[in-house]
Amino acid sequence: MPERSLRPMTVGIVGAGITGLALAHHLDKGEVEYVVLEADDEPGGVIRSGRVNGYLLEWGPQRLRRTNPVDELITDLGLDDEVIEAGDTKLFVYANGALRRAPFSIEEFGHTDLLSWRGKLDVLKEPQTAPAEPDETAAKLFTRKFGEEVYENLLGPLFGGTYGSEPERMPVEHALSGVMKLEQKYGSLLEPALKRAMAGGTSAPAISFEEGVQTLPETLYDAHAENVRLETPVTEVRETEDGYVLETDAEEFAVNEVVVTTPAAVSADLLATLAPTAASALERLNYNPLALVHLRADCDRDGFGYQVRNDEGLDTLGVSWNASMFGRDGVYTVFLGGMRNPELVEEDDETLGSIAATEFEKVMDAEADVLNVARLRRGFPAYDTSWDALDEVRMPEGVHLATNYTARMGVPSRIREARQLAESLANRA
Repeated sequence: MPERSLRPMTVGIVGAGITGLALAHHLDKGEVEYVVLEADDEPGGVIRSGRVNGYLLEWGPQRLRRTNPVDELITDLGLDDEVIEAGDTKLFVYANGALRRAPFSIEEFGHTDLLSWRGKLDVLKEPQTAPAEPDETAAKLFTRKFGEEVYENLLGPLFGGTYGSEPERMPVEHALSGVMKLEQKYGSLLEPALKRAMAGGTSAPAISFEEGVQTLPETLYDAHAENVRLETPVTEVRETEDGYVLETDAEEFAVNEVVVTTPAAVSADLLATLAPTAASALERLNYNPLALVHLRADCDRDGFGYQVRNDEGLDTLGVSWNASMFGRDGVYTVFLGGMRNPELVEEDDETLGSIAATEFEKVMDAEADVLNVARLRRGFPAYDTSWDALDEVRMPEGVHLATNYTARMGVPSRIREARQLAESLANRA
């Protein structure tokens, strides 16, 4: 074994996904010393982009929103010229055997054929309903607030499809904490929904980059490479009189503060000795496994893609239209598995490809060729009752979790949390 050396640093960051790299960037701006240790041989975590047979594919997030924290990074890194803004922002739901446009504005809501007039009128009754209860499911809340038709045809497919989950198994306190805050602020959910609808949906455009979403973490890595160690897995976090030591196979890094950004199972192993109760709780968190099947097809539909209503008899959860969003040469990404059918992810590539292509042709009326099959066995947080275990997670002083299980998932949320934590650590330093 190589001789170990002890290297004094201020903040030790475990993981070079988007959270760890964004945290490093903002610590650097705050003139706080840090080191980032990553087990993999490339940065980005679940954000992966690359080419297969010349086609640009995404194996993680298919796009991101240019919110203020994202925009700040793009500006800092000089990436403006590489940004691609999504084209037509229409989103669809496959319901009753046809693609139907999901409404995100007042005009669209009035014209959508996803809902009958009775279903649309049910929405207006929402201010008269009781406030959200933390222990009720997302399905119950949506149905109670907006009516059964709105839930089954619109909110269920969109919300469930986003997480690869089943709203019937997702308690509000874990899955919709932000919605509860909105209701407390406005007194109802209809008012903020109307405000967004009157603004035409969201003010933050959907974007990618010329060579895919991974451009963002790769550029962050390039900017701070001198403080990022790839292929350097942390084997243990050990407390000392002056702070902590991050052990790796080759070196030990002495730090004052530790930030763990790794998936729950990895974090549990890492913290087993330092925080055994928290580690045991993290081991119990459920994630939804996903299969991503990339297809090549010729279609003339514009928009982001579609989600599938639960009772349509399809295995497809949703499809991202990379072709029309970012001009990706007829590329479409099909999502399978999730909470509804986790065992499907374990089928062989040929089976998954056949299911994806067959169901795509049924919905889009276009033949498709399979480009690639990939799996995310710990894809999206399930936000089910297993997440009650987070009540048992307590970190020692100076150890922080910055992850999709302590805050929200999604690239903008990860960057926002990283910036806030960097500001806090800078004040502590």
